[in-house]
Amino acid sequence: MEIFNLKNQWINLLFIIIFTLLSISSKPATLALRSNENDMLALLSLKNQLVGDSHGVLASWNASFHCCQWQGVQCGRRHQRVVSLNMSGLSLAGFISPAIGNLTFLREVDFSHNKLQGSIPREVGHLKRLVYLSLELNHLNGEIPEELSNCSNIQEIAVTANNITGEIPVSLGDLKNQISLHLAYNLLIGGIPASLGNISTLKVLSLQHNKLKGTIPSSLGKLSNLEYMYIGINKLSGSIPPVHNFSSLLVLDAAVLVQEAATGSENQLSGNLPPDIGCTCPNLEAIFIGLNQLTGEIPRSISNISSLELFDIALNGFTGSVPKNMGNLRNLLVFLSSLSNCSRLQSLGINYNHLYGVIPDSIANFSIWLEKLLMGDNQIIERFPQGIGNLINLDFMEMKGTFIAGEIPISIGNLQNLEGLYLGFNNLSGKIPSSIGNLSRLSDLDLSNNKFAGAIPLSLKQCTNLQKLDLSTNNLNGSIPYQLFGAFERLIYLNLSHNSFTGSLPSDMRNMKNLVEFYVHNNNFHGEIPMTLGESLELTTLFMQKNSFHGTIRQSFASLRSLENLDLSNNNLSGTIPPELQKLPFLGEVTKKEFSKMPLDFLSSEIKTFVGEFQKYSFPSASVRNQRKRERFYQPKPLLLLSPAFFLALFCFGSVYKRVLYQHEKPLAVKVLNLRNHGAARSFIAECKALRKIRHWNLLKIITSCSSIDYQGNEFKALVFEFMPNGSLESWLHEQHDQSRYLNFTQRLDISIDMANAINYLHHDCETMVVHCDLKPSNVLLDDDMVAHVANFGLAKLLSTVTSNIRSDQTSSSVIKGTIGYVAPEYGMGGSVSPEGDIYSYDIMLLEMITGRRPTCDLFHDGLSLHNFCKMALQEGLKEIFDVRLVEEIGVNKKRIRNKPNMESEIWECFVSFTKIGVSCSTEVATDRLKIRDAIIELHATKARLLRTGFYRRDNK
Repeated sequence: MEIFNLKNQWINLLFIIIFTLLSISSKPATLALRSNENDMLALLSLKNQLVGDSHGVLASWNASFHCCQWQGVQCGRRHQRVVSLNMSGLSLAGFISPAIGNLTFLREVDFSHNKLQGSIPREVGHLKRLVYLSLELNHLNGEIPEELSNCSNIQEIAVTANNITGEIPVSLGDLKNQISLHLAYNLLIGGIPASLGNISTLKVLSLQHNKLKGTIPSSLGKLSNLEYMYIGINKLSGSIPPVHNFSSLLVLDAAVLVQEAATGSENQLSGNLPPDIGCTCPNLEAIFIGLNQLTGEIPRSISNISSLELFDIALNGFTGSVPKNMGNLRNLLVFLSSLSNCSRLQSLGINYNHLYGVIPDSIANFSIWLEKLLMGDNQIIERFPQGIGNLINLDFMEMKGTFIAGEIPISIGNLQNLEGLYLGFNNLSGKIPSSIGNLSRLSDLDLSNNKFAGAIPLSLKQCTNLQKLDLSTNNLNGSIPYQLFGAFERLIYLNLSHNSFTGSLPSDMRNMKNLVEFYVHNNNFHGEIPMTLGESLELTTLFMQKNSFHGTIRQSFASLRSLENLDLSNNNLSGTIPPELQKLPFLGEVTKKEFSKMPLDFLSSEIKTFVGEFQKYSFPSASVRNQRKRERFYQPKPLLLLSPAFFLALFCFGSVYKRVLYQHEKPLAVKVLNLRNHGAARSFIAECKALRKIRHWNLLKIITSCSSIDYQGNEFKALVFEFMPNGSLESWLHEQHDQSRYLNFTQRLDISIDMANAINYLHHDCETMVVHCDLKPSNVLLDDDMVAHVANFGLAKLLSTVTSNIRSDQTSSSVIKGTIGYVAPEYGMGGSVSPEGDIYSYDIMLLEMITGRRPTCDLFHDGLSLHNFCKMALQEGLKEIFDVRLVEEIGVNKKRIRNKPNMESEIWECFVSFTKIGVSCSTEVATDRLKIRDAIIELHATKARLLRTGFYRRDNK
């Protein structure tokens, strides 16, 4: 019985234990259920604040499913609590609900690439377990909440490309586990908190493109794990502080620390680079500190950074010598300020600095693929670099004004791809090496203002592609080999002045029919002036003064219808003055001032001959009233052979044909005017006036003009231009082509800069301001290298630079001129022609280039214009307006984008920056438009930022 009772007691005790355990275990289950409900309610609160769910992701957020099964939501296995929320790239708009703070188990939050507005809720500070927070590429505003510093486990914060304002909270320096801090492309003000130097784990610090001021805190130098430091495009000032141990740093970007060029802001870094930067940052791969005010010498320790690939210190005030041991930097690809011995170098430009010293002979070890070498306007070279002949693919060498001395090495003849060689204004001496004749592709050769002696080598005749030859201001002597003049059929510019040449000029100069400028003054030439010189119908300038020429002035000079400048003074000419010479339309009339310098017998209108030395015989430029006669002549026969097979394009006043004239091997574009069209003759005169003296790389080069009578006795007028093989910008933007005809964003940037340079020249650098009045994509032509050339000046106006009003003799009509969609709004209200009108047209083109939409697109009606369309898109939905081909290109290169931090956001920001420039310059109020020079600065800054991403490479342009 006792045993039975004892057994019952044990059974009862076991039941009590089991019941107790069951009671205890049910409480966590109840708590978990309750917590799941809290998470679900928090998610539903988030959903209620979100709109624009075009992907239908939020449709799964309902009671039909457990919240852990909702799309974009991930829960932990143990407690079924929400640990991850990924809503990236869903085009969501609305606000982030404060209820997010109730998801206390959250470790990852990603709302990037959306259209969210409002501020970052302070309740984010409740997420103690948070490791990753990404809110980049939205429209968020307000300040960074101080409460974020409560997230002690956070490793990455990314709010790049928003509208965040205020200062960077000092308390962010308390986040000791932080690895990445991305605050770039916002509106942050104040300074960089010194407390950030306490985050010893930090690897990425991205603060570029804000409005940060003050100095760079010295405490940042303690971040020994930092790999990427982006602080460029701010308003920082002061010097770069000492860096104690940046042994892990890979990229330092402090370039272009001023972006607001339009407002005149000039806050930039100054002082010297830390002398030990190469020791404290031995693993650097890229340094961008261009466009600052840094001075002093390039630290010698730079040569310790053997991994350096990108080194941009351009546009600073560096002085001193280039470190001789820079040759150790074998991985350097592009060095824009000083460099030698780089095995993969493709382009070297250190021109326009204050560097001095000797370039080491290791320059011979540059990559054989080096194409561009620019060292001009420095004091860096004391002798010509030895071994230069190893750079066999060099096509452009510029060393003007560098104080280079000694002789040109014979090995220069190895550079058989060289097209431009500029060595003027140096101390070079000795003879011009005969090996220079090996440079068969050479088109420009400038050896002027040196100390060369001896004769011109006969081998130079092998350079049959020469267009410009300048040997002026040397000690050259001897006679000119007649073979040279027979070889230079393409020569446009020949300057032999200020030497000691003797003998006579070759009698046969008929092969030099393309010669435009010919200078032989200040020599010891004698003999007669060659009669065949009168066959160089393109001549505009002929200077032969201060020689010993004798004989008469050739009657053939009367054929030089293009002649503008003629000086035959201080010679021994005699005989009759050809009366036709005084009738040349380009020379005009001799003024009283110039007559006063001539011999008395010459002043008599009845005396037709003279004997003895010419004291002065010159003709000034034509007066305004004579400009209407200023037309160049070609024989019309080659121009009239214009069959439909050669047709290129139709324009409002005629047609354009592609032809090869007998004077040229390259094709030309012949613009033939249909004089039956009203305004065609006036357009011809306007274009001749505009193109008369303007010369710029980004303007379509005029070869000649023709005004004559055709075979049927009708008046014939034509303009002959350089042919542009890649057609118009219009065709690249809108016509259907294969993929090879696609313009990537870098090319569009380059074209926009080319156009801006041309406009800046027309508005600010011409003797008389030229307003184009018809800027549009079809009037922008592209050459072989995709360089843009502004064309079609048929509606151009010349404005007085003093009064900025149209001169009465220069305007032909009060009718609004231009093309619908590109005409400035003030013209429609009777406003005067002004440079601001061109700015408006130009920036409509910028918006057309970034969107791929014409301003006359059917989308734009009822008050909506291309300008308003882009302006509104800057506030929301910007990606949707971009040319779909640009967006697709980013998608194709997603893999490369993922390998670089911030690359995609920076590319998008470059698109935004480009669009902002277009919007800023196309405002309705003319005075509010961005100045063209400021637009150029902004575009260059955008291009520099784009190239630093590495997305667009040299090989895929």
